[in-house]
Amino acid sequence: MTRRIVVFGAGAVGSVIGGRLHQSGHDVVLVARGAHAQAINAGGLTLNDPAGTATIRVPAVERIDEVTLADGDVVVLAMKTQGTEAALEALAAHAPAGITVACAQNGIENERLALRRFADVQGICVMLPAVFLEPGVVDTFGQPQNAILDLGRYPSGTNDASHALAAAFEASGLASRALDDVMRWKHTKLLANLRNILDALVVEQRDDRTRDLGRAVRAEGDAVLAAAGLTRATDEEDAERRVAMKMAPIPGRARHGSSTYQSFARGDASTEIDWLNGEIVLLGRLHGVPTPINEALCALARDAAAHGAAPRSIPIDDVLRRVAR
Repeated sequence: MTRRIVVFGAGAVGSVIGGRLHQSGHDVVLVARGAHAQAINAGGLTLNDPAGTATIRVPAVERIDEVTLADGDVVVLAMKTQGTEAALEALAAHAPAGITVACAQNGIENERLALRRFADVQGICVMLPAVFLEPGVVDTFGQPQNAILDLGRYPSGTNDASHALAAAFEASGLASRALDDVMRWKHTKLLANLRNILDALVVEQRDDRTRDLGRAVRAEGDAVLAAAGLTRATDEEDAERRVAMKMAPIPGRARHGSSTYQSFARGDASTEIDWLNGEIVLLGRLHGVPTPINEALCALARDAAAHGAAPRSIPIDDVLRRVAR
């Protein structure tokens, strides 16, 4: 395996990936926000999952330039897309050209951004249900593996780094395979993530109107991907792959919502919606496909973040009125 794996942007997803890799004997460093890094260094990273709790003494720093990098190392990007450009700028100023950059992120823009700066870019299709609301502590609800992390080289194919990283994930209890067409799978994941904003903000989660709106926003996404010529894994393929990881409760721990829900719960100043629903808006404009629902939800997300909206605080009637404008 590579000499070192650095998880840059270690929140919920990155902490689980880095923690499990370190637990299985890999040389790992986490790059995390201040309070999270400080808590990990003071008392270890606490990972709660359905099988129990582990405290992992994985090293953590607050800046990428605190990590020594060499050709052959892997840097796993795990921040949300709104932070990717700044992260890559810092990484390019510090890292040698021969590293591998692996994007364990939602959306399909991160790989393009990374390829501008680094030659070996891997896309990772992330299925990893986790909650991070307390520094030093992450709950991860997948079992028997905590995650599915299929990957491949961007824009297509695999190489030695692809197979080595997939093997490292597998050895760490994270289901993974190296794929020649990883972006096909990430396109399907993008469609699933279009509902994140509804999960994050709508009061009535089980209301038929919320479900119908979720189906409509995905239908726009399907039409846009088809117009753009972007193939995706079928729903049947996706369901078959998800058998490798099921959601399960963690005793004494609440299961919160999506990563977007958690952004609002933490009071983050921005969300990743412009690179989820916003990706559909962009592609729709490029290929002549109307996307009024995704456009309205992007605007809703920006306004809600700007005004510090609490998660699941907006009635579905208000959302539908906005969509109908």
